[in-house]
Amino acid sequence: MPRTFLLPDLGEGLTEADLVRWLVAEGDTVAIDQPIAEVETAKSLVEVPCPWAGVVTTLHGGTGETLEVGKPLISVDTGEDGPSSANGNDDGALSYREEERAGAVPAESQDPGEQTAAASDDASDESEGSGNVLIGYGTSEGSGRRRRRRRWATGTETSAQKTHDTMNHAPRLAPKVTSPLVRKLAREHGVEVGDLAGSGPGGLIMRRDILGAIESQPAVDAVCAAGAAADAASAAGGTDQALPRTEYGDTVDARTGLTVAERQPVKGIRKTIGQAMTRSRQEIPEATIWVDVDVTPLVELRERLKERNGRAPGLMAFMARFALAGLMRHPELNVRVDEGPDGQEIVRFADVNLGFAAQTDRGLVVPVVRNAQGMGVEALQGAFGDLVETARAGRASTAELSGSTFTINNYGVFGTDGATPIINHPEAAILGMGRVISKPWVVDEELAVRKVMVLTLAFDHRVCDGGSAGGFLRFVADCAEDPETAITML
Repeated sequence: MPRTFLLPDLGEGLTEADLVRWLVAEGDTVAIDQPIAEVETAKSLVEVPCPWAGVVTTLHGGTGETLEVGKPLISVDTGEDGPSSANGNDDGALSYREEERAGAVPAESQDPGEQTAAASDDASDESEGSGNVLIGYGTSEGSGRRRRRRRWATGTETSAQKTHDTMNHAPRLAPKVTSPLVRKLAREHGVEVGDLAGSGPGGLIMRRDILGAIESQPAVDAVCAAGAAADAASAAGGTDQALPRTEYGDTVDARTGLTVAERQPVKGIRKTIGQAMTRSRQEIPEATIWVDVDVTPLVELRERLKERNGRAPGLMAFMARFALAGLMRHPELNVRVDEGPDGQEIVRFADVNLGFAAQTDRGLVVPVVRNAQGMGVEALQGAFGDLVETARAGRASTAELSGSTFTINNYGVFGTDGATPIINHPEAAILGMGRVISKPWVVDEELAVRKVMVLTLAFDHRVCDGGSAGGFLRFVADCAEDPETAITML
């Protein structure tokens, strides 16, 4: 009788995932823990393993479809008779919590000190599944008979932990493609990403790799020829002639009268970013202040460090260190506004989880350096590098992408002088860094050319007023203008 496997919560607290591709087809024979589908959440790309062995009867969903956690993913005929789930559901769908209540998997709340071998329990319950557990599902240890809660020996890594770790690192199992746009482009043109050698860092498949593969396909010549024919007809006055249909469609937008090249659903990481930014704008009454900073001494300090050590921390590491010191002096910015029993309340933190905006092929993410308040410039530089590498590879965990209490955003790397950054909800402030450029500057009443950066602070006006925000920003600016003195005092 077929058993239905529900899409699990992939350990990130997310409610949905996009089905990138099926790794099996209906009628295929699958083994326990065999990868059956490649899915993408807002944070990572993972391969989902099958909890049972048998024959695939139904694939619930098509490529590109957004699936909800807890909804059917795949049905497998395991050859078992009778009720196919522990609770006797006819549809065979079995969730993790149902199996836990039935005793098929260990309870998450079980005290590790109580995890002792129980041979008598094991003797009465021979496992028919892998025993692997992810948040949202667990493999069955049998059907139609009473199950008991198992215990394992202390210090032994459970198969549940192994599977969860596998899911967290699953992007390495799939083709190295982190951009949903790149995968979409490949699917539209029939390019198999698994056959490509990526030109990006670590073999990452980039858009240019897909375009290169497309150019080698004969179909592209036909599309280009059709486009050229349409241009020629238009130039000859044949405006009433319909445009040839391409893979992008030929829908005309009613508002603008222009041909729609593409319609892209807002989902995955773009949906997550959009929801967070919208909530920030809707809920936080923010104010923005900025100051021009002469960072010539800081630039010169970095040059001296490079000459002495062969390397030097980046400007963001220095600015982050100054900002952390500023938060110790102005803790009213290291807070969150919560809804309490008697209305809103300001939650102040003793330590700082420092978030920093990082651009990846999949979109903007905010990795988090936890308990950063005591870290020096070198330690911050190392943490930034490690987290960015992990995030760009699509392997960042939930803990590494959430829980920040203050964020710094270096948009100067994109060549912009300034911006009005949106606060990373539910934080109370964000510090923005513009690019460093040469400007005329008055030094000791004389005009000179100096290296100048615009520092911007957006803050929640509910938690503090301009005096506190201005004091924090001025402190950070003063540190940047006299970094050697500041570092010895911090």
